[in-house]
Amino acid sequence: MKFEGSYCALVTPFDAKGRLDEDAYRALIRRQIAGGTAGLVPCGSTGEAATLDQEESRRALELACAESRGDVPVVAGIGTNATWKAVEAAREAESLGADALLVLAPYYNKPTQEGLFLHFRAVARATRLPVMLYNIPGRTAVNVSPAVIARLARDCANVVAVKEAAGSLDQVSEILTRAPKGFTVLSGDDSLTIPMMSVGARGVVSVVANVAPKQTAALVSAFRKGDVAKAAALHLKMFPLIKALFVETNPIPVKAALGLMGLCRPEPRLPLTPLSAAARPTLRKALKDFGLL
Repeated sequence: MKFEGSYCALVTPFDAKGRLDEDAYRALIRRQIAGGTAGLVPCGSTGEAATLDQEESRRALELACAESRGDVPVVAGIGTNATWKAVEAAREAESLGADALLVLAPYYNKPTQEGLFLHFRAVARATRLPVMLYNIPGRTAVNVSPAVIARLARDCANVVAVKEAAGSLDQVSEILTRAPKGFTVLSGDDSLTIPMMSVGARGVVSVVANVAPKQTAALVSAFRKGDVAKAAALHLKMFPLIKALFVETNPIPVKAALGLMGLCRPEPRLPLTPLSAAARPTLRKALKDFGLL
């Protein structure tokens, strides 16, 4: 499996009673596929995975696998701070039909680099699926070093990619320098997709794709085809929208945007709160200027 292109970090829509809104979720997935998204990533940070119970996570993954119909791969988010839980979640995702796993670095525990290595290795050894590591130190409080990423890629044949959200081009460069040939980096920051691709990343796991799947896919495609001018123009047009979608903690703004677009209810689950009144004009203007309202 090759990880390349625009992957959407899917939101998890809730209904008026705070339950998984299956109809809205299916519609969002169909919109992604129609928009040219290369892959679906349910139950990640944007999907509020930390607030979902086991049955909700299972159902969200089942729906993503069923609705994708094999047209695009489904990369199941695996995010826990206990290795045994991550191993169980990986095995369950494989049994439900996921095509690959996005495995988050353990949060809160603040493991050492050796602990990170052993954690990821245990998960990788528990599954036959391709594994994409997920490095987002702003949320986990630990940075997975390029040395550990390269070591995992050498020791575990199915560790084949990383979603890199440390915000550092130096880190991306070092990963690609150290890792075996063929190892893939995907941007975990929408605003850094082109800079990361310029040093060797092959795409993005995107938040903005939730609202603009066609444009995000077109940006990545243009750069990969060598049309840097087109990619840059798309980036500059999209940049105010990207900034607006991070005006508060993700996924608060993107769910608010989808609500304004009539695609799902805007409310996240506590402890996240709806978008503040102060931030709403910024988001509305960005959506309108981009042609989404």
